[in-house]
Parts: sequence; C-alpha cells; structure tokens
Amino acid sequence: MNKLIFSSLLCMLFFYDREGFSQGTLADYQRAETADTAYMNKEFNKLIEWAWLPNENRFWYQKAIKGGKAFILVDAAKKTKQQAFDHQKLAKALTEKTRKAARATNLPFDRITFRDQKVIEFVFDSSRWQFNSITSELKQIERLKKQSSRYWGGQQDEKSGKVITSPDSAWVAFIRESNVFIRDRKTKREFKLSIDGSAGEFYSTSMQWSPDSKKLMAYKVRPGENHTIYFVESSPVDQLQPKLQSRDYLKPGDALPIRMPQLFLIDEKKQVKIDHDLFAHQFRLSDFEWRNDNNSFTFEYNERGHQRYKVIEVKAPSGEVNVLIDEQSKTFIDYAGKSFRYDVADGKEIIWMSERDGWNHLYLYDGATGKVKNQITKGEWVVRSVEYVDEKAKNLVFGASGMDEGIDPYMISYFRINFDGSGLTRLTEKGLQHKIIFSPDHSYFIDMADRVDVPTVTTLRRADGSEIMPLEKLDITSLLAAGWRMPEVFKAKGRDGITDIWGYIIKPSNFDPSKKYPVIEYIYAGPHSSHVPKTFNLSWRNWHPLAELGFIIVQIDGMGTSNRSKAFHDVCWKNIKDAGFPDRIIWIKEAAKTRSYMDIDRMGIFGNSAGGQNSMGGLLHYPEFYKVAVSSSGCHDNRMDKMWWNELWMGYPVGPEYAASSNVTHASKLQGKLLLIVGELDDNVDPSSTMQVVNALIKADKNFDFLFVPGMGHSLGGTYGEKKRRDFFVKNLLGVDPPDWNVRYAAR
Repeated sequence: MNKLIFSSLLCMLFFYDREGFSQGTLADYQRAETADTAYMNKEFNKLIEWAWLPNENRFWYQKAIKGGKAFILVDAAKKTKQQAFDHQKLAKALTEKTRKAARATNLPFDRITFRDQKVIEFVFDSSRWQFNSITSELKQIERLKKQSSRYWGGQQDEKSGKVITSPDSAWVAFIRESNVFIRDRKTKREFKLSIDGSAGEFYSTSMQWSPDSKKLMAYKVRPGENHTIYFVESSPVDQLQPKLQSRDYLKPGDALPIRMPQLFLIDEKKQVKIDHDLFAHQFRLSDFEWRNDNNSFTFEYNERGHQRYKVIEVKAPSGEVNVLIDEQSKTFIDYAGKSFRYDVADGKEIIWMSERDGWNHLYLYDGATGKVKNQITKGEWVVRSVEYVDEKAKNLVFGASGMDEGIDPYMISYFRINFDGSGLTRLTEKGLQHKIIFSPDHSYFIDMADRVDVPTVTTLRRADGSEIMPLEKLDITSLLAAGWRMPEVFKAKGRDGITDIWGYIIKPSNFDPSKKYPVIEYIYAGPHSSHVPKTFNLSWRNWHPLAELGFIIVQIDGMGTSNRSKAFHDVCWKNIKDAGFPDRIIWIKEAAKTRSYMDIDRMGIFGNSAGGQNSMGGLLHYPEFYKVAVSSSGCHDNRMDKMWWNELWMGYPVGPEYAASSNVTHASKLQGKLLLIVGELDDNVDPSSTMQVVNALIKADKNFDFLFVPGMGHSLGGTYGEKKRRDFFVKNLLGVDPPDWNVRYAAR
C-alpha cells in the first residue's frame, strides 16, 4: 500500500513537471509545510526576556543560543556581563527534585526574579521555586493556583461587596443596599452617607479616599443595557450534546452606564452633590485621582462619539467642577492609541498629548488655569511614546517617528527635550527601529535596534545616549543557510501623489527572477495602529510558508491607519471600507513596474478580523484588481462588532455610514473567488457577522466557498484553515489542482 501511495506521489510530481508547472507542486507544498520548522531556532544571541532588578543598576536577560537559551546578568555601573547563575547546578537540582529531566542549555522557564545577590526565583510545573546559586539549594516555595480567565468583553462589576479602608486605617467604606456606608474600625459604629441609592441608580464599589482620610469619592451609577451574544458549541470535548454559550458584548448604539461622581465629607457625615452637566454624554469616565493636598480630585471624560475628551477637576469640599483640558476634534480623538497625561508637582502643570496641530505632539498646561503654557514638541512628525518624565530637571524622554527626512517614517528613535520645548537631543541613531528600557533610576537604558532587513543589535547606554558596552548582536547565519530570504522594503507615492506609502515584499526561498509569480497581499487596515512590521522578529515571517508555494507576498500600510499625520489617519473616519485600497493598489503597481516577476494580473488578498472585512472588500470594491480573496473571522458589518472600536472610527450615533461600509450591503457585487472562514466560538467578532454576509451572498446567488470551524474562536482558521487558504490560492491563482490531502498525509 505504501509503495502504491509513493508511486502516486511520484506520478503527481511528474505530471506537474510535464505540464510545465513550476509553482504549487508537491515539492513546493512540502517546503511550505516545513518552512516554520526549517527556520525555527536559527537565530542566536537574540534577547527573548529581560528585566532590570528593582532599585538597582543591574539587569538580566535571556538570549537564544544553539540548543536552547542562556540567562545573563549585567552590571551597568561595573560594565560586567556574566551568567546570571550556574545553569548546570540548577539543571541538576531541578532534575533531582522533580524527577523531570532539565537541560542546562534549555532550562524549562523563561523569567527569573532576583531575591538578593545569590537567590533567584522562577516558575516551573505550576510551582514557584527558589534557587541559591551559592549553596545550589533548590526549594519549592508554593504551588500556584490556576488563573481563571476573564472574558475581555465583560463589563465592570460595580456591585461586589468589597470594603475600602481609609489611608489612616480608621474607617472602612462599603456599599449596602445600593448606598454608601462607612464604619469606624475601633467602635464598629456605622454611618449611612447616602440615601438616594437604588437598583436603578446605585452606588459603585469603585470608591477612593482622599490621602488625609477626610473625604471620600464614589460613583453613583445609572446602569446601561446588556447585550448578549450566543454561540452553539457543536462538538464539546466533555459531552456528546452541544452546549449553548453566551457573552456580554456591547455593540455600536447600545446604551451605556452613566457614572456620576459624588463627594462625601467624613467629619460632617455630609454628601456634596456634584453637577455632572459637563460630563453627561459619557462613553467612559476614567478612574479618579486625589491631589496630594486633598483639595480636589481629577478624572478624564471621553464623550460618546469620541470627538471630545476632557480632564475634569472637582474641588473639595465645595464640589465645584472645572474643566482643565478640553480636547476636541471634527473627526475622532484617538484615545486608544495616542494618549498621555502626566501631572507635574501634584497638578501644578500637566503634560498632555494631542493631535490638534495635525501631528501627535506634547503640550504643557498650567494645572490651575487649564491654559496651554507652551507646545513641548512640534513638527511634521509623530510622538509615539513618553518613556520618562524628570520633574526635577524639567525634561522628558520620548519616542518619535517621521523626524528624519528620507527614512521610513515609522522608525522609532528616542529623544530628550525640556518642558519649554528647548534642548531637543537625540539619544538613539537614526534609520533603525529602537526599543529602550530604562534602569530604575533612569541613569542607563538598554537599546535594541533593528529593521526587518537588519538583525537586532542590543547595546547598553547611559541616559545621554552614549554607549557603555555592546550586549548582543543577532546571528542569523543559520537562518540564511536554511534558505530564508530577507524581506525587501519598498515605498511609493500614495493616492495624493505626495505621501510616501511603505510596505515590504516577501519572495520564496527558491525565487527565480525570470519566472512570473502571482502576488498575494496580506491586509490589516485596522485604524488603531500601523501594521507593517518594522522590527527583525518572527511575526513578519508568518507568510513565508505561503510564499513557498510560488507566490510573492506583500504587506502595506495605506492611508487610514495610524502613526502618521492626523490627515493620513482621518481617511478612515466613517469610511472603514476605504481600507487604504487606492494607496495599496498604486504601491503594488509601482513595485511591479520594476519587478517583472510580479504578475499582478493574478492578484490575491487575505486578512483576519478587520483584515477579514478588508480582504472581502477588495473583491467587492476593486474586482478589476483583486481576483481571489480569503477572509477569516471578518467584521463584515461594523454594527455587528464591539462598541468601542467601531464607534471610535465609524462615529456615534450609528448613521448611514455603517451600512455603506458593510460587506453585507455590497455582497451582490461579488466578483472573483472568495473563501470565508469563521469559528463557531469567536467572541472577539460576533460570528453572526460572517453568517449574515453568507446569507447575503446566497440571496444574491453568488458562488463562494465557506469554512465553518467547530470549537474555534477568533482565528485565521487554525491549521486546517491555513491548509484551505493555501489550496485556495494555489487553485485559483496558479491554476493548479492542489495535491490530494488524503494521499499526501496517508504517506506519512
């Protein structure tokens, strides 16, 4: 039987060669299926985990070595680097104690904690262990309880019976029968501070004492509505019959809770009513923070619709409400991706992040008047993060991109600048993607610098950016020897003829420039970030196996995504279906002009989640360009998906723009070949979104393929779905019938 199967495989290979097919062959499939393992563990001296020791200028890191990993300890002040502990002794002790073989070159844990100069802790086999590097003593400290997973979409529990102890330990505050009570911890005497709580408007357990324990702030909550989505788990592992599952899942337009801050004066046992007119149309109120002087507290107010965001101060004991910062936008305020606030000297000044001048920058506010004192950073570039604020020196360290002419505008470098906007100083070199990690006292930082086509170099630097010592340089010799090809970075002008659009190109390991390759775009146009990887890491290698089948893979950040100008980002507003397609198509055409091997007459596209919506949208709105699409876990109609993400980009209240961007609305326009994939237990994007687009396609009498995966959550399709995706592109872009799975896997 095995000989017969082997003969069949040889016949298939001969058939493909005889017919002149150079792509999508059985050999290509075998190479694609082994690509992940072929490239695995081929990078050495790569930092995997790291951490500074608390209140010290020492840090440890774990790096990849041949055959496993090693833990290194660095003393920044002494400029020394050595093994963090004796790997051989620990491996021996762990093997003897647990009777499970442990290798010194590949210890079965990734993180360590230093308890002192000689003792480390780590977690292995559901237990916490302690190892003394001097005595080689290994002790099991505790068995760890299994962590219960919390569904990400659930609403906050504000009625649980927890008590809040005052800073001076004299009082506890708690909720009983929807009202606020306090109890004297010595006398056990209780006082009811509110009388207006009810099931319809209850007091939340989210309370906070002032630092002097003289005042208490609490939220009075008017509940919103519940929105439950349901799943039928068709094939549970623990029983024959299916199970019904459900999740709390708010969608665009649903009613939200309204939170009304209330102030209580403890000595007087008095409630101070607070006027909430200035924050009545809530999407969300942040946690509140008392000033150290006990005279006020602040919170942030995100208005429903995400076009107004305020920092609000409430005076105590009067309850007077002041607006310190009032951020407004005609489109949206990207609070999810571009937000930073730092209160200097207990609120005397506030550092605030804003896109008000068209670019993401930092501003210094007078904390008393709420007026802008000065703009700290300025220019046609983007602040990406704030790493450290030095109140004493009145300066800060921030990450920024787009500052350097002619360099990929997504590349992050780090700078120091004074609060008044003077003294801008570069800390890291240009042209690379940097990630820095400061020491606890901010005297030193670790600098990891790379690009998708430049292996990572890790360096220890002083706070001024000067180099102390090199730490590691990523060795990819074995990776290249295994046949892996570096991605090619490419840019082209976008739809406006001015703005550079950036992406990269992946080729198969057996690439032949004289051949023609269909092109497949991996798309994710979620506006919350930019998505083309910039660092030298595993994430962007996910598509190499697909390339091995005989394709060129591209990934692009078009307009409507983040981390460029505000105008670049605003393209997505109430217009998710745009997905940067005009820019993407121009980019691909420009790349093909100088790359004859790119056959863009055979153009495919695939994506997951928001990318699932985008990939199907490519066929619906640009059928003259995209011919084949695979869409997994798609948010095909933004009214069906989670509230916050969709209201942020598509607006509130729900308007006609939602239907205009829906794939369900446009399903009858389908041309080309489409494969839809969804899991029956997807609780990130309601799987009914996919089922509704399936329904619309059926009603429009459209031909398409559909894979519904039992038991699967939010996913590209898992192993089975990946096989279907590969076969779908091979059949419909290469024109080759994929090798029979049953024959292929029976031969193993």
